[in-house]
Formats: sequence, C-alpha cells, structure tokens
Amino acid sequence: MRYTLKDYQAKAVRDVLKNLERARDSNHRYDAHSQFSLAATTGAGKTVMAAAVIEALFFGNDEFDFTADPGAVVLWFSDDPSLNEQSRTRIKAAASELDYRLQVVPTTFAEQSFKPGMVYFLNTQKLAKGSRLVKGAFEDLSDDAEDEAMLRGLEDRPDTAQTSIYDTITNTIANPDLTLYLVLDEAHRGMGTRTSDRTTIVQRLINGQGPVPPMPIVFGISATVELFETTMKGAKNRDALPSVQVDSALVQASGLLKDDIALSIPSEIGSFDTVLLTRAVEKIRASSDAWTEYAVTQGEAEAVQPLLVVQLDDKPSQDTLVRTLDTIYAAWPELPFGAVANVFGDHDGKTHPDLSVGKHVVPYIEPQRVQERKDVRVLLAKNAISTGWDCPRAEVLVSFRAAQSPTHITQLLGRMMRTPLARRIPGNELLNSVDCLLPRFDRKTATEVAKLLMRGATSKDNGDGDDAGGGQGRRVLFDPIELHPNTAIDQEVWDRFAALPSVTIPKKHVKPIRRLTALAAALSKDRLVDEAVSKAHVHLHAVLDGRAVQYKDKVAAAREDVVTMEGEEIRGRVGGGLSYKPFSVDADPRAIEDYYRAAARVLSPALCSSYVDHLVGDDDDEDDLLGAHITVAALGRVPEIAQAVEAEADGLAKTWLTQTRVARKSLPDERQAEYDVIEAMSTTPELLAITVPKLTQTDTKLRHPDGTEEDLPLFDMHVMSRADGKVPMHFTSSWEAKVLKAESDGVGFRGWYRNPDRATQDSLAIAYKDEVQDWRALRPDFVFFGTAHDGTVVADLVDPHGHHLTDALPKLRGLADFAERFSADFRRIESVAETDGKLRVLDITKASVRQAIRDASSAKALYQSDHAIDY
Repeated sequence: MRYTLKDYQAKAVRDVLKNLERARDSNHRYDAHSQFSLAATTGAGKTVMAAAVIEALFFGNDEFDFTADPGAVVLWFSDDPSLNEQSRTRIKAAASELDYRLQVVPTTFAEQSFKPGMVYFLNTQKLAKGSRLVKGAFEDLSDDAEDEAMLRGLEDRPDTAQTSIYDTITNTIANPDLTLYLVLDEAHRGMGTRTSDRTTIVQRLINGQGPVPPMPIVFGISATVELFETTMKGAKNRDALPSVQVDSALVQASGLLKDDIALSIPSEIGSFDTVLLTRAVEKIRASSDAWTEYAVTQGEAEAVQPLLVVQLDDKPSQDTLVRTLDTIYAAWPELPFGAVANVFGDHDGKTHPDLSVGKHVVPYIEPQRVQERKDVRVLLAKNAISTGWDCPRAEVLVSFRAAQSPTHITQLLGRMMRTPLARRIPGNELLNSVDCLLPRFDRKTATEVAKLLMRGATSKDNGDGDDAGGGQGRRVLFDPIELHPNTAIDQEVWDRFAALPSVTIPKKHVKPIRRLTALAAALSKDRLVDEAVSKAHVHLHAVLDGRAVQYKDKVAAAREDVVTMEGEEIRGRVGGGLSYKPFSVDADPRAIEDYYRAAARVLSPALCSSYVDHLVGDDDDEDDLLGAHITVAALGRVPEIAQAVEAEADGLAKTWLTQTRVARKSLPDERQAEYDVIEAMSTTPELLAITVPKLTQTDTKLRHPDGTEEDLPLFDMHVMSRADGKVPMHFTSSWEAKVLKAESDGVGFRGWYRNPDRATQDSLAIAYKDEVQDWRALRPDFVFFGTAHDGTVVADLVDPHGHHLTDALPKLRGLADFAERFSADFRRIESVAETDGKLRVLDITKASVRQAIRDASSAKALYQSDHAIDY
C-alpha cells in the first residue's frame, strides 16, 4: 500500500479479511454462498480500505496474518461508469501492487473465464437491454423472454463474441481453482425492486437465475447498507456474515473529515439570494488567502485552491444563471473566465452541455475531475452531483434549494467533508471547516439541517443511501465568530500552556517492531537521528542474539520442529485391527520458507530480513542462507523471544520520541502529522504535547429546537477571545458555570481554557479503561492558570463530572493514573461533582485519594467520604 492506513481503517480491513477467509473456506468446502457489508461514513476512505483488502487477497499480508488466495478474482460492480473509473483511479493510487491488475470490462469482452489476480470493473449499464455483453438480438422479445434469454446466455451472443459475460461468470464460478468475489460499490444503489416485481440487474447478478449460478461471495461497500442487507436477507441459501461497522467518531477523530460546519441563514424575511451569494464569494476568497498564508508558513510550493459550490434548482432559468454569474464576478472581479464550470449533467434536453449564460460560457466538467482541475474555482451544481463524488477542496456551499429539501443539501455537503490535505490543520479551526449558506432557510428549517448533519453516519437510509459524513466530534455552528489569542493573557501563561502534558490513547493490534521501523524511517528522513533504521535493527539484532542464548533449549526444540516433519503411518488389515507407526522426514525448502514467513508475521519482515543479513556473511553460500532462515524461523516460534524483542522495540521508540520531542516541533505540519500517527501506535498511554490554538470559532447564540435562540453569556480571560477580550460560552450544567466563577474569583487568577471535547491537537487527553477494559479518552473541562507563591505561572486541571454516570469511576481511575505521572506539571488535579446539594471535590494529586479511587466500588461514595471536601 502507498498509504498508511488509519487505525480504524486497519481494523476494518482486518475484519473484512476474516469474513472473506471464512466465506472462501465455506465456499470451497461446502459450496456455500456468503454475503456481508462494510458500513463506513462518507469520507472514511472506503476505497482505500477495499484496495488494502484486494491487495491482501492477491498477495497476502503479514500485518493482518492473511494468506493470499492464488485463485482470487474480484468483480467490482457499480451502477455508474464514472463511479467505476473514480474507484479504479483511487485503488491504483492507493495500492502499488495493483497497477496492472485493474481492468474495465469493455463491451467487446469475450474471455471464456476471468483471470486470477485481476480486478474487473463492470457497471449496470453494460448488463442492460441492448448491451453487447449480454445480447445479440433481444429487440423483438417480450420483457419476460428477454430476461430468460439474457440469463440463458446461450442462444444469443454479443455480435462478434463467442462468449457472453454470463458465460464468463459461470465458467469462473465453476472452476475449482478460482474464487469469485463480487464487490458492490455504493451497495445501496440498485438494490430495490421494479414495479413489475422483477429482480433488478444487480440482484440477478447476486442471486443467479437459470443456468447462471449465484455469486459465491458478495461484499457490499457503502455509507448506508440497510437496504442492501435487507435485500440480502431474502436471498435463499446464503449465509449472512457479520457486517463490518466503522465507528464514525473514529473517522472524525482521524482528521480525514472537516470538524466544523458553519451555517449562514437570513435573520429576517426577504429575498437574500444575491446577498448570501456575495457573502459566499467573500468566504471563498478569505479561504484562498488563508490557504496561501498557510502554504507560505509551511514552505509548501502549492497552496490549496478552495472551491465554491453553488447549488441551484433542478431547472434554473436563464435569468437565475445570469444573476448568479453577475453576482459572482461582481464580488470577485479578478476571477478568470473559465474558472466557473458546471456539473449539471443535462440542460435544455442536452446531455453534458456547456452553458451559455449571457456573455459567459460555463463549460461542463465531469464530477470526478473537479478535484484535480485546480483552475476551476466555482462549480454550478444541482442535487448531490453524483454518487461517490467528493471534492476535498470544496469549502463553501451556497444553496438555492427550497427549505423543503434539506436532504439535497446534506447529501451534497456530505460530499464536501474531506479535508484537503487528508489531515487536520493544527490550531486553526477555520481551515478545518466548511461553510454552508442557505438563503431560503429560516432558523427552524436550518435547525433541521443541523440535526441531519450532526446525526451523520448514525442516520438511517433516507432512500438515496447518502449521509452527511462524520459523527461524534463534529460541530454545526450558526454564523460563528472568530476567536484569536486574547491580548489580556500574559506570555508566561502561553508558555505554561505549551508545556501542558497530554497522553496517547493506546490502540489494539499494535505491533511495536513495526512502529519502531516506521519511526526510524521518519527520523532518518528528517535527519533527527542519523541512520536510525540501521541503529534500530542493530539494537534488535543484539536482543535476538542475547535471547537466543538465554532460551537456547527452546530455540533448539523449535529448530528441530522447523527442519523435520513429524507424522504417523496407519496400517490396517481386512478383518484385523489398525497399527500406528510414527515417522519423521526432513522438511523441504518450501516448508522452511513457510516457517520463515510465520516468523516474519511475528517479528516483522524488515527485521527478519536484516537479521538474516546479520547472520550471513558476504562470502556465505546458499546453505548458509538457508541456515539463517531456519534460525529466524526457530526464533519466531519462541514466545519469550518475541515478547523481549517487542519490549525492546517499544522502549527504543519511546526513548527516541522523547529525545526528539522539541526538535519535531520545528518540522512542517505534514511531517508532524506522520509522527502523530506513530505516537498514536502506542500500547500504553505515552506523553504527547498539545498544540497551542491560533484561530478558533464559536457560536454566539443558543439554539432551541423550535428555532428560537438567545445570546450566549460572555466571559473574560479565556485564552481565545473576541477583539474585546470576551468569549461567548455555553455550559451544559450549572456546575461548570459555578466552577468557572469560583476559580476566576480566586487570588492570582491569570486565565482559563475550555478544553475541547473532541480529538483535536489542542485538546488535552487522559487515557482510561472503560467497563470492558477498552482504552478511552477523557478530556477534562477546564484548565485554569494562576500565580504560585513564588510568582511563577501554574496550571490547575479541574473536571466537573457527574458521579451518577456509568463512566464516572473509570474516568476517576484514569485521572488518578494521570496524576501519578504528571502531578508535577499541575498545582491541582481535581474532580468536582454535586453530591447531596453541594459541590464536592477530590484532590487527585494526593496519594491517599488516588488509592481510595483505585479501591472504590462507587464514585458517589468517594464524594461522600472524607477523601472529598466542599468545593
């Protein structure tokens, strides 16, 4: 893979491969048919995950402990040829091993069978009436006769072919050496039924009919798979494997999706199309300036060229189009001619036409080409443009859709949620957001849009199968204001802020050796540690050498297992009993290589390869090389050795991350993002520096479900503020406001920070284990800054949290572990809860309180005990 998978992507790929392995085994053993789906929100990288799955199918994957299927054939099916081409391009960009294995099925395709190790792209239109792939002369047949002939595929052939596509599919399925995997891209499409109750083309492809057999393995991919799964439940004799669900909160936390959606609507009744369109142009111009400035600060040669999307009605009049373009050019006079394009698809009865609008010609552009055409700065669209389309550089949407069509807006907006650089911009919320302007909406109808957007991937299918992308951690803001560093905050406070500790949230399935290898490669690239890769391997070679001596008896036994194959000969006589005789034979080189690959899955291919070089000299022959492979295979079969190497790899990675922490802060954001990924590959909570915010945004009003609103209260001395030093803030409980007042009234108060409750770089995180021992993140509400008795600036961590909540005690234990390590970085670490009408506080910097928390069975009892005091 050319891309490093995000944690949630790797987990999904692992789960998909488990399903495929199970489905393949069932099909070959019992001729069973299976199906399952991958459900992931828009923008999660479904095609990248699919590319990783296909690459593993063809070539195997040590990281996922997956053995290649030498007979694998993938048939990639969608209902849109442009979507197929987009998917093919993305797979090719993601998977280096698949460059020449991606074939679009032409209408002249006439192969007897699909070839193993290939991905064939097919779309609905090529299986429809009139297609050369499935018929020769169906024009005079009735619908029922056409269906029968199409599926029989024997009497009628494509004009110049000896084989129809259905024969190809039948022959592939019939071949015992091949396994046909059907991948349904955007699986919710085409899964309904016609009014005549005839199954759709895609259902016929899945279920088979007549002499055409059913697809043995069906793998559906979509943001919304309910309709797919419902339809598949009705399929006869097909096993439903567990669906693979991608947590939308993890997608949002990854930085692949924009964090904020800013909605702008009229505050009074009237016609404001041109007013908000002008505002949209101003926003896209401001975004262009911001991206240019960011590129300069990062030393990047090219800046992101943000795109303005103008969504019009289904049949816009010439007057509407003229007014739209005139408004755009009036607000953006230097915009070049040709920088405006359309993706209408049809207009005035023509397909894919260029638009003549007054003195302007607005050319048509294929949706999948919009992202790469950076000269296009304004895009005219209608509905959701097309299935599967997205454009990461689209940052501003103005929609002239009526208020009765909120789903049209959320569908299109969901296609604009990818971050332009596939990562979050640290400390700058504006560059992590998308703007949506709705001239024809009021507060109440816009609130409905906000609900749809917040619901994201958790929403049920709306009939079109699209969602708005994202999930927990996203904000929808109404006319937000910018917040900048508060000039009333002293530099000493900012210095203390920059030194605040945070920690990583440990992940499952982390392999420390691979982590160290990735870290060493990055450190070498950035010249932070000279020859880091070589040093890492030399260090681990010494560990292997030492442990081989320490566990020499176990290594000798493992070596014997590798070089010999133990068996048992069974003999029987007619009318007599059975006799058993053990035997052993020398393993051949192929068997030894299988053991070596098994060791590589444990110790990593890179380390095994370099250790072989360490064992074998330049003058050694093939026998010495085979002996080295046997040694590596044996070492990989001793668990104590693998555990020791992983521990040493983990320790060296932590040492290098600590030693280079300050130096890495001087790297460009793109390079720091790579280290963020490596740091997150931790098995225990590790120290992590938080980012000082540079530019944030916030709401100014509280919205109620009925559309009414009220001004948010203003507070002083927050580290980020308006120009007048105040910040609007909404607190979900009265405790938070009481805590803020008590702290700000205290002696020596210097400022405060409302810690973001989402996984951004400027959010302080504390790791804790939930009830099932999975690692989670606690993000305390407040950091307060004050003056110590010696005049230095100190930080206080205060978290109001209800003891009645199920996560109360696990979070307290996480706070206790955090305080154990970092109490020197804070004057106070406190948890506050209302108990029996009073605010009570636990001072977790005290060892006795930490021990009480660890011994407790009830959070409420802790606040009622003598370990807590009145706040």
